[in-house]
Amino acid sequence: MSQSVASNLAQALEQAVALHRQGDLARAEKIYARIIKARRDHFDALHLLGLLKHQTGKAGEAYRLITAALAVNPRSADARSNLGLVLHALKRDADALASFEQALALDPDHVEALNNRGTALLAFARPAEALASFERLLALSPRHLEAQVNRANALLELGRVDEAIAGYDAVLAAQPRHAGAQFNRGTALARRGRFEEAIAAHDRAIAIVPGYVKAHNNRGVALRELNRHREALAGFGKALALDNDFADAHLNQAHALLTLGDFARGFVAYEWRWKVATIAPHRRTFRQPLWLGTSPIGRKTILLHAEQGYGDTIQFVRYVKLLARDGANVVLEVAPALKPLMSGIDGAAGVLARGEALPPFDLHCPLASLPLAMKTEPAAIPADIPYLAAPPERLVKWRARIGALARPRIALAWSGSAAHANDRNRSIALGLLQPLWSIDGATFVGVQRDLRAHDAPALAGAPRLVHVGDELSDFADTAAVLALADLVISVDSAVAHLAGAMGRPLWILVPFSPDWRWMLGREDSPWYPTAKLFRQPSVGDWASVIARVRAEAARVASSGLEAV
Repeated sequence: MSQSVASNLAQALEQAVALHRQGDLARAEKIYARIIKARRDHFDALHLLGLLKHQTGKAGEAYRLITAALAVNPRSADARSNLGLVLHALKRDADALASFEQALALDPDHVEALNNRGTALLAFARPAEALASFERLLALSPRHLEAQVNRANALLELGRVDEAIAGYDAVLAAQPRHAGAQFNRGTALARRGRFEEAIAAHDRAIAIVPGYVKAHNNRGVALRELNRHREALAGFGKALALDNDFADAHLNQAHALLTLGDFARGFVAYEWRWKVATIAPHRRTFRQPLWLGTSPIGRKTILLHAEQGYGDTIQFVRYVKLLARDGANVVLEVAPALKPLMSGIDGAAGVLARGEALPPFDLHCPLASLPLAMKTEPAAIPADIPYLAAPPERLVKWRARIGALARPRIALAWSGSAAHANDRNRSIALGLLQPLWSIDGATFVGVQRDLRAHDAPALAGAPRLVHVGDELSDFADTAAVLALADLVISVDSAVAHLAGAMGRPLWILVPFSPDWRWMLGREDSPWYPTAKLFRQPSVGDWASVIARVRAEAARVASSGLEAV
């Protein structure tokens, strides 16, 4: 290539880069293309046109161009980092992370590759490694605001909430109109239960970027935590007006509607759960059609399959008998820990544990879609209690042990699954139940299978609590202990659902913002007629709930079992 041609190409590239930086992408694109036409192996033009294509949402073309550039110069850390961005846009996140790692192998101090690597690691739920990447970047470039925000995001994922809030505050001190920092600060404040402050933070984010979809959604979530469900619905509606495909907002809308008792709209919106990122991977697909109540089911074999937690399964298996009455041949698939309990359920032709071979079937339905399929309304919830019972052989197993305890025998469960999204609100520490131990005449039976670290000292300091949770092999054992108890006191967990399904006297401790199934402003539950709800009067106030439970339990202990 002659010196004059090379000089002309260099001048053209300089012009294209200037236009690119100014945002005149159309003119920049034309010049990059002319350079490549003149010299097909021009690294800079290939790389920068690829970056431009990425910026305009043309990820496929961007990938082709940047890989062609890397074929010319495979040791460009810039191109490797930008290729990672393109791979992320193509939803090839593992390849994207590998590309960022390759960029850093070429240049360990590459600031943008460090930032991109950290962001990718956050997406892979590897926050500790992400934090290290952001901190390495900030050691090189302390004023890099996006890295400061991302570092705070990593701290939040690690549960270091106060440090995360401090990180967002530092960014906002430097740049008060940083919408992302305002939004993430609101999310962190909500994690701390500071919901009014969270709403204010989301309001500031929305004032900066009115179309901030996630801020409208998270503002609604904070309102919902304050039991301001109708205001929350307005927030979810604004998010959906901006992006009607935003599955999280649809699901949040469903929860608010169901909590308010609007089952007709709520259960329709609840089907959006299958498009939520954390739930979608668990969706079951079959060759047979999904049944949602729109076709006759008589003489059909339907597979009902569990999809969520144990409590949801226990709640919704009530529909098995109804489908059988409608002429369906019902095959029920549940988690292995539930199979011994469910094997005798009325209406099921067969009960399988997840993973066992399935028989032939015509239709299928996830259990939590049955209220929609059966057109359930609050005034007509099927509650033919009991619909579950302890197997006779398990009663024999436990009768001598539990039956020897003084009455009234009160079974206790104080936490649910630690993996539950709302665990911090619905579960409590065993130590908070200490006021119960002073009730004269009562014997307490702990049926908590999974103990938390802070439960151990409280358990050692509760001599009147006979803990059998670590001896329960499955829910059939739990059912037998509940059957031999006079009263069950539980937080919102599978134990509460099981006691309710068995028709046992049941007291449920409900957080201020309840799970949708407990609705609002009532002490009873149409799902479980033998249940009584003890609700928090304000966010986080378990002390007054437990004081009320103690007073009621003391009355039961002194008045006899009929007082339950």
